[in-house]
Amino acid sequence: MAQDLFQSPDYYNIDDLLTEEHKLVRQATRDWVKRDVSPIIEDYAQKAEFPKQLIKGLAEVGAFGPYIPEEYGGPGLDQISYGLMMQEIERGDSGVRSTCSVQSSLVMYPIYAYGNEEQRKKYLPKLASGEFLGSFGLTEPNFGSNPGGMVTNFKDMGDHYLLNGAKMWISNAPFCDVAVVWAKNEEGRIHGLIVERGMEGFTTPETHNKWSLRASATGELVFDNVKVPKENLLPNKSGLGAPLGCLDSARFGIAWGAIGAAMDCYDTALRYSKERIQFGKPIAGFQLQQKKLAEMITEITKAQLLAWRLGVLKNEGRATSAQISMAKRNNVEMAIKIAREARQILGGMGISGDYSIMRHMMNLESVITYEGTHDIHLLITGLDITGENAFK
Repeated sequence: MAQDLFQSPDYYNIDDLLTEEHKLVRQATRDWVKRDVSPIIEDYAQKAEFPKQLIKGLAEVGAFGPYIPEEYGGPGLDQISYGLMMQEIERGDSGVRSTCSVQSSLVMYPIYAYGNEEQRKKYLPKLASGEFLGSFGLTEPNFGSNPGGMVTNFKDMGDHYLLNGAKMWISNAPFCDVAVVWAKNEEGRIHGLIVERGMEGFTTPETHNKWSLRASATGELVFDNVKVPKENLLPNKSGLGAPLGCLDSARFGIAWGAIGAAMDCYDTALRYSKERIQFGKPIAGFQLQQKKLAEMITEITKAQLLAWRLGVLKNEGRATSAQISMAKRNNVEMAIKIAREARQILGGMGISGDYSIMRHMMNLESVITYEGTHDIHLLITGLDITGENAFK
């Protein structure tokens, strides 16, 4: 069983910007990842299986809804604590972090922000404890980057709603207990509905043959005349802005999480370069390897500062969607480039499951696409700085 020797880089003493609570939260999460995730994750990725036994531990460290108030079962932490937790968990595996992001930002957040008090009390404590696992239904077979074009719909049948349609590429879908599903009413307005496992006509077929996020369960949400109780409609926000608000929270977590994947690749490559002897000395002594490593730590440091500042703005309620979008795009691109360079430093060993780099590289191919593709995020920034909409 592989030993986790990870040491977190902090080239600019960014820890000085963190509170003691931030550091305690980070350390507790890091300790859990080292103990419970790192020893098993390569095996589960090889098997393309989600390690369900991790759900209890994720709940115990507060990774499900870290910023949800204590009265609803959450830890009531700030946004930087949330980010640091996602960083440590994705350092372990992007798929495990995806499970947390979906649960926290895409299921618990909309119930907390857009739901009523009865819905909050019914669902949030069970989601926070891991008793319930949730999924988020927005992307459809024919509508990914253009979610407003969705065809999933519901009709008012008097005493209930009748839901029809399908969603795909849904994390946690195969075994979710509840799903927050976005669908159009008869007037074409988008609303969120809480769909529960066991409702007749609701099925969740699993997606197989993935090369990426192999330790994460992905599937579809299929609705065939599903009767949804009227009290399951999220009443406090509708329109496309509602699901996009959830994506802001998820993208914020990804901006931090990708740093963790990059750190793990850098730390692995740095350690390997000091131990691998070629031409009579460690390869760390060769200029081209030093160039790779120096560029890695530079980009990680820039991403850390970007994420920290975004966290401050998020805590103050001042972070814009465009700022969050920039951080998600930048930090994931940074991480995937570092994974590729780190793989080269390890040579042939870089493709082996004895090291985490190839798994991170494959996972990041999904992370760079979900919650808004790399290109879409560029256009979001372009719209924000020019005022010209390239989507139309």
